[in-house]
Amino acid sequence: MEKVIQTLKREDGEKRIPVLKMEIDYELLTLYDALQNGDEEQIKSCKKKLELLRNEWILLEV
Repeated sequence: MEKVIQTLKREDGEKRIPVLKMEIDYELLTLYDALQNGDEEQIKSCKKKLELLRNEWILLEV
C-alpha cells in the first residue's frame, strides 16, 4: 500500500512541476516590476512567495 501511495504522489508531483515553474516565472515578473517601482512591500511579498515555491519545487524533485 505504501508503494501505491508513493507512486501516486510522484505522478501528482510530475504534473505539478510545470505549473510550479509558471508560478515562479510570474512571481519573478512581479518582483521585477516591484523592484522597478521601488515597492518595498511588494518586494518582500514576492520574495516570500518565491521562497515557498522554491521549497515546494525542491520537495517535488526529491
